[in-house]
Amino acid sequence: MFSSDQKNNGSKSPKLKVMERNVIAKNTVITGEIKSDGDFRIDGTLEGSLITEGRVIIGNDGFVKGNVEAANADVEGKISGKLIVNKTLTVKAIANISGEVIVGKLSIEPGAAFNATCAMKTPTPKPEKFSKNGAQRPEKKFVK
Repeated sequence: MFSSDQKNNGSKSPKLKVMERNVIAKNTVITGEIKSDGDFRIDGTLEGSLITEGRVIIGNDGFVKGNVEAANADVEGKISGKLIVNKTLTVKAIANISGEVIVGKLSIEPGAAFNATCAMKTPTPKPEKFSKNGAQRPEKKFVK
């Protein structure tokens, strides 16, 4: 009845990926390296590195001194170091970023302090379009 050898009719149920939300609270200082699949909100201080497949939010009182790598990031606080964002980095008006930034897309509100070298990742080229017989389709040109 409670055996771990239960058969589920030959079908494998897909494992759902659960994205956890982790919080470094105000007045908390963490020193070291953090790796996670989930999202992070930093309202305290992180001295070290953070690598996640989720979103990183650096709150108004948050401070990161070190490296951050994430899928997406929203910055209201301060970061000093290397920031790698594979998709979109949103920099709020009260943010302060210094160091090196590598992003897919970048959004900066007026008033933000952005003192960093910045490189935009180039999107991978789309495959060429072919017609049904395998020949490459000509570019469409519009005439006014």
